[in-house]
Amino acid sequence: MSGVKVTLKIATSLDSRIALADGTSQWITSSGSRAKAHELRAAHDAVLVGIGTVLADDPLLTARTVPLPKTQPVRIIADSHGRTPRNSRLVQSISSGRVVVATNGQPQDILAASGVDIWRCGKGIRVDVKELVRRAEAEGITSILLEGGGTLAASFIRADLVHEIAWFRAPILIGGDGLPALGSLGLSDLGAASRWRAVATERIGDDVFDTYVRA
Repeated sequence: MSGVKVTLKIATSLDSRIALADGTSQWITSSGSRAKAHELRAAHDAVLVGIGTVLADDPLLTARTVPLPKTQPVRIIADSHGRTPRNSRLVQSISSGRVVVATNGQPQDILAASGVDIWRCGKGIRVDVKELVRRAEAEGITSILLEGGGTLAASFIRADLVHEIAWFRAPILIGGDGLPALGSLGLSDLGAASRWRAVATERIGDDVFDTYVRA
């Protein structure tokens, strides 16, 4: 593993779904869980999401704690094809904190002109997540909160880059047509599955918040 601590934050139903089939996800967990998630953001140097999350939810990714943190986390988007909208709330809120688009080499002149930092991370179909983490470490980032979506989360699990999982579960059932918390890991042998150890459990209203580390 790298020297950058990566925490995967997941907010799901009891059956590990992060959204309905049409992508609707607001709000699966309670306001108390969302407040805790903002505390997690404030405790990390950077927050990372994939472009799918940006296009679906148009998030700010700031830590909105009370009081506000002295410094906002760096907000990173894994966006191999340069689809981050210039009018997205992330790009429009650069005055609130640094925004980075990690890409695989596609031109990003328009975003750069808007004040977004561009990181070149690989030349394949998707952003090279190992290269992304190496670049983050070179930039002085020591901790990343990975907030999804499922495809990016699976990429980090496959690359053995996740140190901790922060999992919020709401007492609802969405069903098999909902969107899963993790994309495909390509496993053909259960023995190859990564194993995790629960180290803390907290009740937040009706929700349950579990913390896992690598076993």
